[in-house]
Amino acid sequence: MFQYRPVASAVLVLLTGLPLFVYAHGDVTPQAVDTEGLPQLGEEWTEQNPFRTDDKLHPVALEIGKSAYTQNCARCHGLEVISGGIAPDLRYLEENLDGDEWFKERVTKGAVRDGKVYMPSFSGVISQEGLWAIRTYIDSRGED
Repeated sequence: MFQYRPVASAVLVLLTGLPLFVYAHGDVTPQAVDTEGLPQLGEEWTEQNPFRTDDKLHPVALEIGKSAYTQNCARCHGLEVISGGIAPDLRYLEENLDGDEWFKERVTKGAVRDGKVYMPSFSGVISQEGLWAIRTYIDSRGED
């Protein structure tokens, strides 16, 4: 006859559900971005988003940025740049040189506190063009 054992049952549930919890955010490794259609900006970072005011390149950067954001940023910062509270809501990021400076610093160096990685560095994985395209998409979402 089977006897109910709460502790054993809890352990079994924990062990069988743990892999699902560990992979809940999916693959958080930064994914490369195809920036075809955007000019190469070189190794030296520009001080501000070069696609913000370029009428010809802005739509291209916006399309690339939306895809790149969805692949690399949405799992923490929220779909369509609407944060669910895990990470900062990027709709409130300033759309000027100050915001660009903060963005550049964060995406190239990541965020580490007390030895814990809160955001990976995208430097060397996503090009400057791809990261500025993501910034272009973020700017397009703005705060509601």
